[in-house]
Amino acid sequence: MTDDYAWLRDPGYPEVTDKAVLDHLKAENAWFEQRMAGQQGRIDALFTEMRARIKEADTSVPQKDGDYLYWIEFEEGAEYKKWWRRPVAGGADELILDEVALAQGHEYFRLGALSVSANGKLLAYAIDDNGSERFTARIKDLASGELLPDEIPGTLSSLVWVAGDTGLVYSLANEQWRTDNARLHWLGQPLASDVELYHEDDEGFRVGSSLSANEQWLIIGSSDHETSEVRLVPAADPLAAPLLVKPRQTGVEYDVDLRGDTLFVHTNDTHENFRLATAPLADPGNWTTLIEGSDAFYLTGFDLFRDFYVIEGRLAGLDQIEVRYYDDPARIEPIVFPEASYSAGLGDNPEWAVDILRLSYESMVSPASVQDYDVAARTLTTLKVQEIPSGYDAALYVTERLEIPARDGTLIPVSVVMRRDRTGAGPLHLYGYGAYGISIEPGFSTTRLSLVDRGFAYAIAHIRGGDDLGRAWYKAGKLERRTNTFSDFVDVAKGLIARGLTQAGKISISGGSAGGELMGAVINSDPGLWGAVAAHVPFVDVLATMLDATLPLTPGEWPEWGNPILDQAAFELIRSYSPYDQLRAQDYPPLLVTAGLNDPRVTYWEPAKWVARLRELKTDSNELLFKTNMGAGHGGKSGRFESLKETAEEFAFILWQLGVEG
Repeated sequence: MTDDYAWLRDPGYPEVTDKAVLDHLKAENAWFEQRMAGQQGRIDALFTEMRARIKEADTSVPQKDGDYLYWIEFEEGAEYKKWWRRPVAGGADELILDEVALAQGHEYFRLGALSVSANGKLLAYAIDDNGSERFTARIKDLASGELLPDEIPGTLSSLVWVAGDTGLVYSLANEQWRTDNARLHWLGQPLASDVELYHEDDEGFRVGSSLSANEQWLIIGSSDHETSEVRLVPAADPLAAPLLVKPRQTGVEYDVDLRGDTLFVHTNDTHENFRLATAPLADPGNWTTLIEGSDAFYLTGFDLFRDFYVIEGRLAGLDQIEVRYYDDPARIEPIVFPEASYSAGLGDNPEWAVDILRLSYESMVSPASVQDYDVAARTLTTLKVQEIPSGYDAALYVTERLEIPARDGTLIPVSVVMRRDRTGAGPLHLYGYGAYGISIEPGFSTTRLSLVDRGFAYAIAHIRGGDDLGRAWYKAGKLERRTNTFSDFVDVAKGLIARGLTQAGKISISGGSAGGELMGAVINSDPGLWGAVAAHVPFVDVLATMLDATLPLTPGEWPEWGNPILDQAAFELIRSYSPYDQLRAQDYPPLLVTAGLNDPRVTYWEPAKWVARLRELKTDSNELLFKTNMGAGHGGKSGRFESLKETAEEFAFILWQLGVEG
């Protein structure tokens, strides 16, 4: 098929300098501004109320790590945070990193990795100031406040201290934005002398490094979306020969941690919902089951501590946390939470020897809270609840967890929040993602209230392709079963209509990245259902992207979508649902589309081409607006208030198109 809009891809990418391309994007931005100008009052009002729900001067709960208590603070009006610490033994507060100062003069700013050395004297951090997700790492002397001369550009990784804080392990992004390496930088030495500890030859795999919980081992992992492999190196001797835990086997994922000479392995080798196994360090590939895999319980991860370990998972889609004991496998202590639907997990627990666990908790009606769990007493203490300065009364809202049958009979969970006094088939916003085994938690959102307080029900469709109900749920929405994701979303919308919560044409929908692909698919298949659509950095040119192995993500994405270069069936299937390829002459709902010029994940030309072809083919007069952030990447604008402005624009568009007052 001829691609009439292929010219929108600048041949010099990632540099975008082609005048015709830039002029096109600027013209679309100008059209966006012109059409939204009449909504500026509503945008400002939405932004004002959203901002009023944020506690501007805010502080996190301090957490002990070694000799210091660490916390972060937002100052009144600040877009970015400041990182602080205080000696446990007493002493003055120390400002260790000032994001506000670092962001000054930059249209975009994002802090990546941040790591304090074990001796507490040095801080390694990495920043991205254009949205390209290529970070520059620096090292700060915390006593003097001075930066060391060491500077590592082009990182895309954690920063891991080793060898008594004399070395730093990191990964560089190569020309295709892939981390195919783990490298060791010796402090004070030129970058040219950095040592490559591991190089990954498979172009579909990415490399990452971390420390074991007891900080004695460097863990170097390499993986794609369905296969992984791990190597261990003594943190005190990072140049020692790596110990391979177990050779990669296609479809087998595993991650590890260590306690003494025992290796703990979280793996899906015998059950798709994962098991937890152990192995002697001397024979790391000899795995013995500690916790069996289960059809009912999805074991998502584990954390080791000196005296106990913690497993996390989901049961019927709801988060579970259990404390378990090394010396008594039968002793299982679940942490019990009060609501029927919620999101909970381990928070920041940096120390090895602890008797208190830091947790996070929220629900669609309960603001986020920080809690401490006393392991011995088995009691929860709430340390902080998210404050909403403009006021919030949870009693005004109700949340439900529904099950709506898909066309094949599968019951799809749907989380819904609305005001208790809402009646009738009013407007409804439906959100979905459905890819990569990423679950969408039923958590709290202050911005969401701006729709709910205007009569909307807000629903999250836990569609196949995510792992909300376990690994089988993920597999049922990938590769040859990808279209389940799209039909599930449509069937949820129809089910919500059947339950009297809304009606066709009164539903607004949104999704980003792979969720933007979802938006593109469902407006092709069922355009009449939707009253307004927001597609953020949408992955809509699926076939062309999967056919181009030179693009940053493509080789690593084949296990998720299929390889149309080698597999004719994959080619035909992807073409059958790829939103760009399936556009046709028909009416489409009102659309707001966004892109980031520096986005390495969904390149700007995908949404640009999609919008251009939509303008050519659509037979309606509905709004089609396209906004490209010229100085940002995949996540849109940075800063807590600048990003809020974009949400206000999206909600103003939705209210405008659905004819909702206020």
